[in-house]
Amino acid sequence: AAASASRTVRPSERRRASVVESACAFFEAELRAPGGRGAREYLERRGLDAAAIALFRLGYAPAEPTRLLRHLRTAGFDDEMVEEAGLSRRPEDGREAWSFFRNRVIFPVGDRRDRIVAFGARLMEGDGPKYINSPEGPLFHKGQLLYGMARAAQAAGDGQPVIVAEGYMDVIGLARAGFEGAVAPLGTALTEDQIETLWTMAPV
Repeated sequence: AAASASRTVRPSERRRASVVESACAFFEAELRAPGGRGAREYLERRGLDAAAIALFRLGYAPAEPTRLLRHLRTAGFDDEMVEEAGLSRRPEDGREAWSFFRNRVIFPVGDRRDRIVAFGARLMEGDGPKYINSPEGPLFHKGQLLYGMARAAQAAGDGQPVIVAEGYMDVIGLARAGFEGAVAPLGTALTEDQIETLWTMAPV
């Protein structure tokens, strides 16, 4: 019975995964909406067609600071859970919480089982770093995951080489060219945990 319980996903974990998945679907829909035109044009300039956008579940975070939060509240998620998932920030002065990702192209990040656990995001315009990632939390540990790792693990099992690229667009471009074993670190140098993961995916 103890072994069976250890394999059961706790409700809190399932709920955390649900809020991130709901946000991913929201970002996908926003990319297709009229407000996502600039993001779509950016991706098209980078050579991505609708099939590639859908395959990698790319999205767009609107500039309006509370739109995602309102959507997630309507979907039944409370503000504390949204913040814990790294999707919002609450000012210390008591003002309303605001979305962590705003006016950015969204790159969903999956875990080893290809569950969406975090996001990378590229700024479209304005001030701020060009790329940001979800903050670390219960589901997401940046130094332990690689972008594209679930797809790459399957490709490696089919005999394809594992290729470590620099960023999101490099992984997508390599995969579209037939190199589906491509992965990338999440904005940092490779960590020991990521290197160990690579060895398990493509042992010598």
